[in-house]
Amino acid sequence: MERNNKDSEGKAALILVIALLVVIGISLLPIGRWSDGKIKDFNLLGDIMNDSAASVIHDNNADAENIMAVDPELAKVQASESRDTLGQRVSDSAGMMTESDSGYQTLPVLPAKPARVGDIVVIEDYTPDNRGLSSLKSAIASRTHARIAVVGDSYIEGDIFTQDLREKLQNAYGGQGVGYVNMHSDFPGFRKSIKQGGNGWKTFTALKKAKNRYLALSEQYSTPTGSALSTYAGTSSFPHAGSWSISRLLFISPDDAIVSCRTGKGEWIDHEIKGDSVVQCITVDGLTENFEVKTSSASFIGLGVWLDGSDGVSVDCMSSRGFSGITLSRINARLCRQMSLSVPYNLIVLEFGINAMSPQQKDYHIYSDRMVDVINHVKYCYPGADILLMGIGDRGEKRGGAVHSMSVAPAMIAAQRDAARRAHCLFWDTREAMGGEDAIVEWSRQGLANKDYIHLTHKGGARLADELFNAIQQCLK
Repeated sequence: MERNNKDSEGKAALILVIALLVVIGISLLPIGRWSDGKIKDFNLLGDIMNDSAASVIHDNNADAENIMAVDPELAKVQASESRDTLGQRVSDSAGMMTESDSGYQTLPVLPAKPARVGDIVVIEDYTPDNRGLSSLKSAIASRTHARIAVVGDSYIEGDIFTQDLREKLQNAYGGQGVGYVNMHSDFPGFRKSIKQGGNGWKTFTALKKAKNRYLALSEQYSTPTGSALSTYAGTSSFPHAGSWSISRLLFISPDDAIVSCRTGKGEWIDHEIKGDSVVQCITVDGLTENFEVKTSSASFIGLGVWLDGSDGVSVDCMSSRGFSGITLSRINARLCRQMSLSVPYNLIVLEFGINAMSPQQKDYHIYSDRMVDVINHVKYCYPGADILLMGIGDRGEKRGGAVHSMSVAPAMIAAQRDAARRAHCLFWDTREAMGGEDAIVEWSRQGLANKDYIHLTHKGGARLADELFNAIQQCLK
């Protein structure tokens, strides 16, 4: 009898452990974004924490690692900073990376500019000599291929926002395809602009044991775990996403390898790759609705594929869930320069900040300092590109039983604007474009934002894309 009791207790404990693991697993899934806001995310621990956070008294003397802990990399930076530096503000001048290897030049920091001019939330220009979108404007004016990278966090995951910005720019200036797509996605069905499939890949990111020499703007790469396959097919969801005329695969293969590619329903073409430490590119020309890649070479490092037209505008979506943006200060400049021979950029948009926010934190100058380093490093990696920093979108928190804009949102936006001013790049106030204070509440009510009061639905992404497209159009005049 005693043995039966012990067996029963053991089974009960096992059931409890399994149930707990299931709850935790479900809590980690972005169900709200997958369902485009129709189903609320299940996050029992998060709901408890959010309810309690509403009554937290702001404490600037709290431990640094407890202030910013969403992005673990940022938490380390915050923890290493001395409390004596808290409260310091921006200086009257700041360094800007020059286009040579010589380092920085000191330029005066321009005063903050108005976010809105009339009905348009404008792109604020803090560049030297008011260069604005000079590189993008030149590429469009000369009718050559113009390329934009939007690099961000889960706010743009699934091509939300960027898919509509791409469509509007391609309607205006021509272009085909969705541009960059990673080698593998664990949740490919979330993205509406491309049908992605495949298996046999292990993906590394800047926060998951990646080697720095293989990290560029996307901050990820993939290697085969055996026989690896990637498939990409056009979609009718967007008129310009159904087909493209140039399919590119960028990779590094230190050893000799065989990489096979095909488009359409044609035969697989084997490419014999000579081992080298530099970036290599396989380009397949010809109008197609699909592209497939396979390899079993263990040393192959897949940097991604780019599906484009030969002219017009391409918009690459590079999202990394949970990132604050600060790891971009360590991307490999040599790798970026090599990749830019095949995929150069005229405009790089940086969309970060939601993973650096906390209800307890009012002062974001440490994050601002790090983003200055990021912007300068990205300039160094891509000296021919315009750089645009997007402010955070409006974000909600529960206060007094009701949801309102996060009280520290203005402080984060001020820190981001300061970073743009000090690094002498462009800035766009996303929150103002949404409507400012309590905009997220109204957007959620209209189905433009999920019930987490942070992320946009596909419908909301299209609305925000309208705003940035109008700002870009005004800047290109």
